[in-house]
Amino acid sequence: MAAKPNPTARQARLGAELRKLREAADVSNREAAEFLNTSPTQISHIEAGRFGISEERLRRLAEFYAAPDRRLVDALVEMANDRSKGWWENYRGVVRLRALDLAELEHRASYVRTFQVVHIPGVLQTEEYVRAASLFVAPDRPESDREAHVAFRMHRQTIVESGMPYDAIIHEAALRMHVGGPQVARAQLEYLLRMSDRANITIRVIPFVADGFAGAGFPMQYVGGVVPQLDTVQIDTTHGAEFIDAPAQLIRYRDRLERVDSAALPQEASLDLVRRIAQGL
Repeated sequence: MAAKPNPTARQARLGAELRKLREAADVSNREAAEFLNTSPTQISHIEAGRFGISEERLRRLAEFYAAPDRRLVDALVEMANDRSKGWWENYRGVVRLRALDLAELEHRASYVRTFQVVHIPGVLQTEEYVRAASLFVAPDRPESDREAHVAFRMHRQTIVESGMPYDAIIHEAALRMHVGGPQVARAQLEYLLRMSDRANITIRVIPFVADGFAGAGFPMQYVGGVVPQLDTVQIDTTHGAEFIDAPAQLIRYRDRLERVDSAALPQEASLDLVRRIAQGL
């Protein structure tokens, strides 16, 4: 079996979770290898996401590690068994690898909560908004590449169209940005209002006048896994999406989201603010 030189984030996460189970059981790499009648190198490859693992071997390892959480083990088995290729694979070689990982992460999510300061959440952006933002960020990008990027971004919207719970908290600053000019900006706000009619989508706004709100660091997206241990935080950086899944960090980001949530207006008041801003454009 050839090792994967560039495992996906999902493959790497599966391996990392298996490593956590082994280390929690105080089992060495060599002991795990001896139990499976394989080499320590292969265990290292599995834990790095470079090798896959069968359901039978994964369950044997979980039993050997005395893994206490059956739901987590079942979720890891599901990850190991799923070898299907999603729609994002059609964009491999076209968009960044991290963008593909983000699309897969969102596709597999149980729910998403996002906090955005200066941008409309990605899966709630109109095509014109995406195109204008892409042009500003990468003005020298060939038009064909830009249109492929726009198509990829629009395809990500399937997660909200599928009925997955999506909770967006947006700062008023993002609503007042004239991305693409007043006409595009107005159409974007009107689109937000239409999307808010969906039962699975909640849109709330933090107004400039929110008492005591002092920001919350980076904008972020909290992506719920099948079980809480598989939750992931995604933040944007200049080099692309970054994923955070250490248990202590997840607790910190959940706490940060709760503080942000407490500063946001109720949904009806939020939508009224969106309407007023759109009418003023």
